[in-house]
Amino acid sequence: MQKVDFRQRHALYGVEATRRMEGLAQTALPLHTLMQRAGMAVAQLAMAIAPHSRRIWIACGPGNNGGDGLEAALHLTRWGKSVLVTWLGKPDTVQPDTAASYARACAAGIDFTEGPPSDFDCCIDALLGVGGSRAPQGTMADWIEHINHSSATVLAVDIPTGLLADSGAVMQHCVKADHTLSLLTLKPGLFTAHGRDSSGTVWLDDLAVSQCNITEEVLAPEAWLAGAPVDTPRLHASHKGSFGDVAVVGGAPGMTGAALLAASAALHAGAGRVFVGLLQRNDPAFDTQRPELMFRAVDSLDFRLMTVVAGCGGGDAVREPLARILASSAALVIDADALNSLASDTQLQTLLCQRATRQLSTVLTPHPLEAARLMNSSAQHVQSNRLQVAGELSRRFNCTVVLKGSGTIIASPGQTPVINPTGNARLATAGTGDVLAGMIGARLAAQRTSFLAACDAVYWHGLSADRWPAQIPLTAGALSNCA
Repeated sequence: MQKVDFRQRHALYGVEATRRMEGLAQTALPLHTLMQRAGMAVAQLAMAIAPHSRRIWIACGPGNNGGDGLEAALHLTRWGKSVLVTWLGKPDTVQPDTAASYARACAAGIDFTEGPPSDFDCCIDALLGVGGSRAPQGTMADWIEHINHSSATVLAVDIPTGLLADSGAVMQHCVKADHTLSLLTLKPGLFTAHGRDSSGTVWLDDLAVSQCNITEEVLAPEAWLAGAPVDTPRLHASHKGSFGDVAVVGGAPGMTGAALLAASAALHAGAGRVFVGLLQRNDPAFDTQRPELMFRAVDSLDFRLMTVVAGCGGGDAVREPLARILASSAALVIDADALNSLASDTQLQTLLCQRATRQLSTVLTPHPLEAARLMNSSAQHVQSNRLQVAGELSRRFNCTVVLKGSGTIIASPGQTPVINPTGNARLATAGTGDVLAGMIGARLAAQRTSFLAACDAVYWHGLSADRWPAQIPLTAGALSNCA
């Protein structure tokens, strides 16, 4: 068993793949082995996270997740804990493994009761696991609310009940866990959308299935949880041309700050030179806070040898130069208002798709509502299907897509998607998306592939927020200086 380390890369498997892995493991092991291993792992983690708990309530559902909970009850009782079990199953209708665990629990004298206790220090949520696809109702919904309104330490088995393992979407009733022990595999939904809020600290126990020779060649991951990027040192014999030029095109009247944030981020992320083309008539010729930035009229910029970051604070004005940018820029980050222009203009979409045929790198950076506009869908649909939508957008426009939000997803044609584990709610403030666009632009200018540039920038963008001192407010301007 291991706590998930966000510095390391981890394979993520959805429900279907996890079930196939479970089936392959069961054919190689004696009957009931996996459930017994799962119950032992749950009990051990419960003792580790709540060692002084006096009373443990285990809420068991009717499926195999409930069987894992019954096995955990057996061990915790043997170790001297006061354990109370509520179970929604029936011995004559459950799966054979769960029936066997129920018989073992009864033989050990486990205390079963109809309803949850009013007093407990630790709760183990073993209600649904990855099998939950319908919203919990009736007694199960009541138990979930009882769990969430308690002050007890909550450990979810495999995945919090009410959280969808593939997407991170939540149902009407969802357990809010302090810890989640993911069994066999790590699931994508634990790390994106509402997953991080619902799951707490995530642990993994693969139940020793690695000994069954189930490799990535047999079962490929659905996604990867990003690890820390490899830091590539700069050669001594470098010059500013070695790290490329970035041109930020945006900053319509009243929104100049967005373009300057993106430009500052590109500068601090290591771009060789940064140009700023503001979409307003009275262009400033100089920025006293960032004298390194070079201001130019948009029409005077030669995009053919530049990485362009387009859209930051661009308003409707960004639509006019966007066709030329799409047709000529060496590499391109499309953000904010440029995405909205793209969503409403099929000719611009055609130009975007043509870039890949000329081996030109492009990264789209939509938040959920911008992604919904590109998909002609709704933000709710996007958030309920984040991995799927990111993949569809990348294939539709043949480029890399960064679907922002909790657990940002990076998708690119021919690549396994990546879910980013860094970042926190401090990034929910104006301008942080502009900073990310500038950071991606700097990495593209340094000749990183679009997929790797996006993965690296998203990771460091989030890590900067994670490392920010708790007592100091985080602003986009401050964030841009540590890009």
